[in-house]
Amino acid sequence: MTRSHDHHHAHDVRAGARHKGRLFAALVVLGVVTIVEVAAGFLTNSLALLSDAGHMLTDMGGLGMALAAVHVADRARVDRRRSFGLYRLEILAALANAVLLLAVALYVVVEAARRWGDPTDVVVGPMLVVATIGLVANVVAFLLLREGASESLNVQGAYLEVLSDLLGSIAVILAAVLIAVTDWAWVDPAVGVAIGLVILPRAWRLAGQALRILVQAAPPDLDLAGLEGELRAIAGVVDVHDLHVWTLTSEMEVASVHVMVRAGTDGHTVLDRARVILRDHGIGHATLQVEPDDHEGCDELAW
Repeated sequence: MTRSHDHHHAHDVRAGARHKGRLFAALVVLGVVTIVEVAAGFLTNSLALLSDAGHMLTDMGGLGMALAAVHVADRARVDRRRSFGLYRLEILAALANAVLLLAVALYVVVEAARRWGDPTDVVVGPMLVVATIGLVANVVAFLLLREGASESLNVQGAYLEVLSDLLGSIAVILAAVLIAVTDWAWVDPAVGVAIGLVILPRAWRLAGQALRILVQAAPPDLDLAGLEGELRAIAGVVDVHDLHVWTLTSEMEVASVHVMVRAGTDGHTVLDRARVILRDHGIGHATLQVEPDDHEGCDELAW
């Protein structure tokens, strides 16, 4: 094991432990408040509060899956039968989070539409108190997950859930105030619809990111043609083919490529230059095959 590999492994371990600690803390905070919101939602007859509680329950499921995925992926690094580890579990968990968010959003919209013509009387006082408690809990969870969201798609999924739920708590508080001041019963289902509409685009975007990784599409911000052109411009290179770039998991881009060189070209120099080019494009792991132009049979393993 090289010194560089040791460094990256130690960094991954520290990052994994940090993510697990923050995910667990956020899970505990939201778990306690979810129980309170569910009970209060039924007692106050508030669809907005029940919707917020349902979304918070989804947050708990997403956080639990995120925590499990980070834990399992971290433990599986040394399993030789899984040469890439279990990093993709993180992406599967993120996709599951997105599906849960979509389901909650659709439920909220449908239930709000059903209640629109026949609003239910809401007990405003307890609704306002519990919604405020929910807001505080979401702020705490938001701060716990904010840093990790930039490092992990899985943590980003949990972070987006908490962020949208934070907005939902604010909406419920505003609804309680409006109902108390104006006695407008329709505000409660209206807020339910608003919460659903806030959730939907975020969930859709997260699902798209996860699916892009699962189908091994090239990173959207990568100029694949430009990368190939830079590899072809290396002195001694006469052709570049079988270039594939995909995302293994969050912030981990992988590439494989065949580089054909003129017979007699120094392969070490070509490899060194190609490695720098790939690194400059944000690719952290690559497999390069350097082959002289008088070699035959490469296409037998192509697809």
